[in-house]
Amino acid sequence: MRQFLIVIRLILLLSVDISAAPAPAPAPAVRTEVDPELTAGYSEGDMIISAEQRNGLRPDSYRWPNRTVYYYINSNIDPPHREQILVGLRKIEASSCLTFKEAVKDQKYYVNITSEPGGCFTAVGFQNRVQQMNLQNYPLDEGCYRMGTIMHEMLHALGFYHEQSSADRDEYVRIAYENIQEGKEHNFDKFDIDTVDNFDQEYDYGSVLHYSPYGFSKNGGMTIVPFKEGAEKQMGQRLQMSQRDINKLNIMYKCPQQV
Repeated sequence: MRQFLIVIRLILLLSVDISAAPAPAPAPAVRTEVDPELTAGYSEGDMIISAEQRNGLRPDSYRWPNRTVYYYINSNIDPPHREQILVGLRKIEASSCLTFKEAVKDQKYYVNITSEPGGCFTAVGFQNRVQQMNLQNYPLDEGCYRMGTIMHEMLHALGFYHEQSSADRDEYVRIAYENIQEGKEHNFDKFDIDTVDNFDQEYDYGSVLHYSPYGFSKNGGMTIVPFKEGAEKQMGQRLQMSQRDINKLNIMYKCPQQV
């Protein structure tokens, strides 16, 4: 009887130890990037950059002549989406000395606005030829048809890179490479001061050209960690140009006055 009780106690002790053992930690959640600005597959996601630009040549020849930007909106873009694009262009126009004009048949250079699969992307700066700006079809105010994304892509066409690639970015953010998808690290390259110019404007967490803090994240963790507390709430906004975006645009194009 005594031996039987001892066996029962051992069984009870083993069952308590097993039930008290901590559960194994769950594996980090795998995150799939869905932002069409980042999934297009070009430099930093949405920028088509020439070999010369990769070598850092940023002369005035990449500015649109006479501050006039010609554009053509393809006929397969329906009226509501066309109007959304035009509102974005008007907002840039109203905040600067730039003029947007619809291209005529014999226009040799213009922004050809398409709506093909493949995300949102465009060439950076004036190319002196027909250059594509693609806005994949999405419902209005989503994906490539967020108002801020339309302006974001057009600002690339006007000559701007992403905010977090600026030469001084390491003073304001930390790139968390441990959270970046393997093979996507190059999208967080930093340009030197000879390639990009901040036009004497402080780093802008709220720029319409700034990545989301979770861009290209593989696990849901931040890939761009701001040093300023709470700045992650500003990063990646796609509502409108910030005041510093507007200031840079006016300085870049030597507007006669700040508008």
